[in-house]
Amino acid sequence: MSEDRGSSPFVRPYAVTRGRTQARYEFALEALVSVTLRAREVGGRLPPEQRAICELCMELKSVAEISALLRMPLGVTRVLVGDMAESGLVSVQQPGTVEGRPDVTLLERVLVGLRSL
Repeated sequence: MSEDRGSSPFVRPYAVTRGRTQARYEFALEALVSVTLRAREVGGRLPPEQRAICELCMELKSVAEISALLRMPLGVTRVLVGDMAESGLVSVQQPGTVEGRPDVTLLERVLVGLRSL
């Protein structure tokens, strides 16, 4: 019995990230991601996963939201968003902190967004 492995639409996470498990760019799960002008210029030439992230991030999305909406493992999402930030395709806005603690208003907005999923 032989399986046709080439017909599966599922791509292994390590193939998407080229075997990397750590993002080169560190950011929080609630960090907000937006697409840049550069990404809009090269959008059609991006790999499918990066193109999907760009489409989602036309409006601000958190890293956690991107992962959930694309049904992509969080580690893979972090690596891809990190690579895209390094390439200037997306802008990542780190959450604000007040005296070493996360900004409560930001956390409330993230909670509302997650509840609406």
